[in-house]
Amino acid sequence: MTRVALVTGGGRGIGRACVMALAKRGIAVAAGARTPSEVDRVADDVRAGGGQAVAVELDVADPESVERAARAVVDALGPVDILVNNAGVAQSAPFTRTDPEMWNRHLAVNATGPYLVTRAVLPGMLARGWGRVINVASLAGLYGAAYVAAYVASKHALVGLTRALAVEVAGKGVTVNAICPGYAATDMTWASAKTIVARTGQSYDDAVTALARMNPGGRLIEPSEVADAVLALVDDDAANGTTVVMDGSAPAPKPAP
Repeated sequence: MTRVALVTGGGRGIGRACVMALAKRGIAVAAGARTPSEVDRVADDVRAGGGQAVAVELDVADPESVERAARAVVDALGPVDILVNNAGVAQSAPFTRTDPEMWNRHLAVNATGPYLVTRAVLPGMLARGWGRVINVASLAGLYGAAYVAAYVASKHALVGLTRALAVEVAGKGVTVNAICPGYAATDMTWASAKTIVARTGQSYDDAVTALARMNPGGRLIEPSEVADAVLALVDDDAANGTTVVMDGSAPAPKPAP
């Protein structure tokens, strides 16, 4: 039986890496994102490599969009067995300049989004007695950091959701886990580096190096490392309720061959 996965934020970066890794494992994958052209390209790349994939337009912060996307995945591939909640936003500002719009946007995408998508697919997982929910959180979901209060709060909420739901589904064939990477080699980090350049005048390369050094391991996390951690959490013997810390100080967990 072919498993079916849905990856939110699947058009680039970590999401794209997860889509490609799952497809190579023989899993049929739906790549979801707000930008159809990006997920169309990812799905095309999967199919070009002999895999099975579809692209779905998905705004995780919009309940109606979530419901439409969930139905589209079922119609195209079948019920979702594996959910990777990867879509996210990150902006920085001092707390006194973190306005309600910024605060609410972070919570809507980074916390309420995973809640909505999980709520759409979890009943089917429980009914079938097998499922995997994997939330891509952040080191910011475990620790505090200056100038990113909205992001930190939203990722703490996602880790909390992971832990609560893992307890609720324990023993029912479903696992719920979180992956907590530090700064990764993705557009989100490149955007942060550009913000540093604009504010400080230092070079772009120096800004990227400074961000990498904020990870305990002193380097950026590669999207492929997160994808490997996702595959490890898909395995039949995967743990439940864990937070996989990825701070660059050790290699990512490797999936079973």
